[in-house]
Amino acid sequence: MNGPNPANMSEAKDQPLRASTSEAITNNVRVEVESRYAPELSQPFQSQWVFYYTVRITNEGDETVQLLSRHWIITEATGSTEEVRGPGVVGEQPVLAPGEAFQYTSRCGLKTSTGEMHGTYEMVTEDGVHFDVEIAPFALHEPYTVH
Repeated sequence: MNGPNPANMSEAKDQPLRASTSEAITNNVRVEVESRYAPELSQPFQSQWVFYYTVRITNEGDETVQLLSRHWIITEATGSTEEVRGPGVVGEQPVLAPGEAFQYTSRCGLKTSTGEMHGTYEMVTEDGVHFDVEIAPFALHEPYTVH
């Protein structure tokens, strides 16, 4: 049987997430994310670390889709999680025709110097079919952190 070895997959999940980028494709919608530390907004001595993340959403399918809402799960180094839900992204609910892309940058604050984010976007087709698009996990980490 050709396919991923489940044993190897579970080993990978036990490893701490280090990549500050991620990519996932769901129903022909590609979501690419890149995060970076924002030292000018962070105050480590007050346990406040801020990170920018840039998301690029590309419609690789053959029908127009619209982003309706977002659902983020933010996990801090301590294991505590916060869920953020809301309409659209950066105040917009972009409509993407086939081949079109939408890119935006937002930010997230943590009480720890490392963490991770992942989630979903709720999309709808012109025919009214709703579906969720995966936002694969990506790391948030302050570059000077010593482990």
